[in-house]
Amino acid sequence: MEPQDPVKREGRLTPVIVLATLIAAFGSSFQYGYNVAAINSPSEFMKDFYNYTYYDRVGEYMNEFYLTLLWSVTVSMFPFGGFLGSLMVGPLVNNLGRKGTLLFNNIFSIVPALLMGFSELAKSFEMIIVARVLVGICAGLSSNVVPMYLGELAPKNWRGALGVVPQLFITIGILVAQIFGLRSLLANEEGWPILLGLTGIPAVLQLLFLPFFPESPRYLLIQKKDEAAAKSALRRLRGWHDVDAEIEEILEEDRAEKAVGFISVLKLFKMRSLRWQVISIIVLMAGQQLSGVNAIYYYADQIYLSAGVNEDDVQYVTAGTGAVNVLITVCADVISWMPYVSIACVISYVIGHALGPSPIPALLVTEIFLQSSRPAAYMVAGTVHWLSNFTVGLVFPFIQVGLGAYSFVIFAVICLLTTVYIFLIIPETKSKTFIEINRIFIKMNKVPGVHPEKEELKEFPPSTARQ
Repeated sequence: MEPQDPVKREGRLTPVIVLATLIAAFGSSFQYGYNVAAINSPSEFMKDFYNYTYYDRVGEYMNEFYLTLLWSVTVSMFPFGGFLGSLMVGPLVNNLGRKGTLLFNNIFSIVPALLMGFSELAKSFEMIIVARVLVGICAGLSSNVVPMYLGELAPKNWRGALGVVPQLFITIGILVAQIFGLRSLLANEEGWPILLGLTGIPAVLQLLFLPFFPESPRYLLIQKKDEAAAKSALRRLRGWHDVDAEIEEILEEDRAEKAVGFISVLKLFKMRSLRWQVISIIVLMAGQQLSGVNAIYYYADQIYLSAGVNEDDVQYVTAGTGAVNVLITVCADVISWMPYVSIACVISYVIGHALGPSPIPALLVTEIFLQSSRPAAYMVAGTVHWLSNFTVGLVFPFIQVGLGAYSFVIFAVICLLTTVYIFLIIPETKSKTFIEINRIFIKMNKVPGVHPEKEELKEFPPSTARQ
């Protein structure tokens, strides 16, 4: 029997929503984390494969610089693909839908899984490099589309809780890749192609099961203009028949957004009223990635080896880094105590990043921009995120060659400068409405105080502002 109290209805989290969330997050977000870390553990075996393949072709081995360059390109092609994927989000979600985009995105997982899985058999390291670009596109799409899909499926009171599920599955993906990356499992001469190829399994499962779940009702109603399909999807998601009130709510939100107008990326950079907001997201997103945390996931084994950790123990320490809340037990030969200090520092570093720099910048984008400028702000933030990630992946091996144990000093300086910026510029947003936060930035940007909800439109032509 349908519940009559609308308050009770608001709190329902139905099996359909739960299963759709798990399938979307496992099929997409999990792969993001898996491919961040999967490349680390088998790196030495893969470099040997690169070298032997090169020798078979030209009759000599690569020099150290060329091998390092080729490997850093292999690693950094993943965030470069992520950058490309983030640029594809808008056109795909508007034409294919949220669920449709996730299903289409499986192409960028299954194809590279096959390329990486058969690369050794084909004696082609180029297949791995191309595959890394493709799985990067998969990550770039999923990191934007999964939160969008889940946010539009969920009841309002569950959006925050479901919003953290993709990030949770990213960290699970990192941990699973590090566990499978143990020498006794797949990070060995025979197993590394399987380790890389396993990324296709979540995609196949998503391809099989996600079609049975609803498309975003908001997409069906606003983009497709199909009210009957939107109502049908909402009925399945909410577990009751009368969804007219929520349909009207979606239509009202759409009318409000159209009334506010749309701000392009170019307009975002030109508007004086958004100057400090734009600078802030660029600084925070760059600081998030240039803090060096992805260097740990991409090159963890090399970092620990440089710190003096026994070669046989590196695999266990790397897996422990992925599960920072689990006690690390390393069965070692007799070595000095300093490597263990390095291990503790790295794990503390990962914990610190997970507490603040990892989740907060994206949340801040939502808080410091109003609805009209938020899409453009996310595009800027995503671009800075992936290009900074690409830079770290590409240059870190050379930094390590040049600075050795002092490699992370550069990242420490960046973290310090980012901290100073946050302390001096970023206002506290806790318990403040979007309008109240906007008023703070009005003062910072030294623009005339106008109606807060119209502040982003004050530089528009009058005809646009009146729409």
